[in-house]
Amino acid sequence: MRYNVLTYLIGEGFANIFKNKKQAITSFITMCLIMIFFGICFILIGNINHFVKQVESKQGIQVYILNDATDEEVEKIGADIQALEGVNTIEFVSKERALETLQEWYGEKAKALDGVNSNIFPASYIITLTDLSLSSSVQDKIKAMDNIKEITSSDQVMEKLVKIAGGIKTGSYIIVAALIIINVFIISNTIKLTVYARRKEISIMKYVGATNSFIRWPFIVEGIIIGLISGAVSLALIAGLYLIVEQNISFVGFLTTLGLSLLDFGEMFNLILVVYLILGVGIGIVGSSLSMRKYLKV
Repeated sequence: MRYNVLTYLIGEGFANIFKNKKQAITSFITMCLIMIFFGICFILIGNINHFVKQVESKQGIQVYILNDATDEEVEKIGADIQALEGVNTIEFVSKERALETLQEWYGEKAKALDGVNSNIFPASYIITLTDLSLSSSVQDKIKAMDNIKEITSSDQVMEKLVKIAGGIKTGSYIIVAALIIINVFIISNTIKLTVYARRKEISIMKYVGATNSFIRWPFIVEGIIIGLISGAVSLALIAGLYLIVEQNISFVGFLTTLGLSLLDFGEMFNLILVVYLILGVGIGIVGSSLSMRKYLKV
């Protein structure tokens, strides 16, 4: 019995689509376009988060230690820094290593540094963060420690990066929310036309005792079918577009020069698939339910 009811509902859902081809095609195309744009926003947010994490893993705060600090005190500073919230990695740069770095930077002119004693250079720690927004608080805590000579960082660059990333993500979230509302409206209006065309049939079904659920479900199934097909087509198109961008656009080469890389689409595929399924089913159900309310009032 359940199988027959399920078969009936699915059959009626497809029948509604074929009976109202123009409205269904219009709804499908519009929903595809909106879901593609949604996917672009989703990918944009994912890549921005990826870029920020990459910068976080490379952006360093350098903490210079007073020359008269003992080895034990230097080690304690390192342990205390590592224990701070927001610290990702910590690398010790000895006085000798500082001199070697300067010699490497001078290149052929490094002979000018012959005879220079490494003791004139302070030992230091290079720190990377788990979250760029914690830079100021981490530096404040380090400044409060003993034997700290100086701290250098690119605070302004980091703050701008965090603000830009946050602004783009907020804007994308707003756009995504607006797209969901638009999708619900489109599906609702499309199915409303179908319901209006069959209003007499619905009245007869109610007259002979059909429940609201029995009448409503074929239209809900119609909305779900349109949503799922739109999601599948949109996912295929967005994957193709992303691969073209990843392989052929010079912007990708520009990112490489900055030490950044785009997310692999495979890393986002499962999440986008789940989101599209939820959107397709959810928007179909909500849109269909809204369009039926007027005709199912007792």
